[in-house]
Amino acid sequence: MAKNVVIVGTQWGDEGKGKIVDWLTEQSQGVVRFQGGHNAGHTLVIQGRKTILRLIPSGILRPDVACYIGNGVVLSPQALLAEIDELAAAGVACTQRLAISGNCPLILEYHVALDKAREERKGAGKIGTTGRGIGPAYEDKVGRRAVRAQDLFDAERFAERVREALDLHNFVLTRYLGAAAVDADAVIDANLALGERIKPMLTDVSYRLNKVMAEGHRLLFEGAQGALLDVDHGTYPFVTSSNTVAGAAAAGAGVAPQKLQYVLGITKAYATRVGSGPFPTELTDATGEHLRTKGNEFGSVTGRPRRCGWFDAAALKRAVQINGLTGLCITKLDVLDGLPTVRLCTGYRYDGSVADILPYGAEQVARCEPVYEDFAGWTQSTYGARDWDALPVNAQRYLTRLAEVTDVPIDLVSTGPDREQTIVLRQPFND
Repeated sequence: MAKNVVIVGTQWGDEGKGKIVDWLTEQSQGVVRFQGGHNAGHTLVIQGRKTILRLIPSGILRPDVACYIGNGVVLSPQALLAEIDELAAAGVACTQRLAISGNCPLILEYHVALDKAREERKGAGKIGTTGRGIGPAYEDKVGRRAVRAQDLFDAERFAERVREALDLHNFVLTRYLGAAAVDADAVIDANLALGERIKPMLTDVSYRLNKVMAEGHRLLFEGAQGALLDVDHGTYPFVTSSNTVAGAAAAGAGVAPQKLQYVLGITKAYATRVGSGPFPTELTDATGEHLRTKGNEFGSVTGRPRRCGWFDAAALKRAVQINGLTGLCITKLDVLDGLPTVRLCTGYRYDGSVADILPYGAEQVARCEPVYEDFAGWTQSTYGARDWDALPVNAQRYLTRLAEVTDVPIDLVSTGPDREQTIVLRQPFND
């Protein structure tokens, strides 16, 4: 029996991970975020009520579940406290159940300024970031100049590290990017004040996680973004700034890899992408607009319209390879309801040959021409179905072929945003 489950997105993000984390949390005692920042929006619908989470793990809506933010997350003090206050206004008290690693690098005002100024300078060649300072904060972490959450306990050290970082960043902002300098005193004063609310939640998350696992607790490790945005394995440079794959859960939370027994890959029944970067199966026609409209494909954090296309099994094969998926969860199947034909990309024509897996690098992916298998569509609604046999035969055939091509079993099918709208073929915690 699996004790700990890692949930990752297998496409370019926005696969519907939040709902599945919330649903599986009923079988666990804790949920852990291990990478990313507040650029990741997870939308949950419980009894018709929508909640959007950005930093706080999706298990927070279960009152008896502990939530952890691991060291692999970059933390915006403003965004964190705003989210805590939003939850409190909705009747969800979370500060007593939220443990945050003191090793989390902080996203400060100068990271946001750098992010926005860089994108503006790039013009048409921009990456398409959310402008929330995620990338620059990770750069500071790797450059060993990050201001970390634990620095909030020492005002003098905090101020020294902010000033040291700004010596570099203000030079870049003003002399290279042509932007305004960031005032160090304002950054120091504002964040030390916010830190008074954050400090009670800071702890040694790695120690806490290993302790509760030794006591028999089952944990969910919740990834943000998607595998194809991984900084090493995605469509570089059109990627996020962290490792989004399942293996990052070990480093980003401080647990041993052998304690992660099951990896669930979340994937839509079609494909979407936000921002710039190659997208082999993208549809810019009426079918693409149908997917966007019916699937409500707009970013939960940014509101940006998502690019939509047919399901890409060759891209999913890359996600299978780099994550070691145990099973799949298919989401938003109902968006395909009513289409006369449904297409499944099984490979690409690429540089004079045929490939069955997504190549590395944006330049290579941009040259890929998808190879499709076509399936007859279905008119019967799949929305809200709770049993495999309730699905139309053509929908079953499509999903069966999807699993065959990727060589990973489908364990769950999400048929709507609510907790109860889920078909369970195999329960991950009972693997």
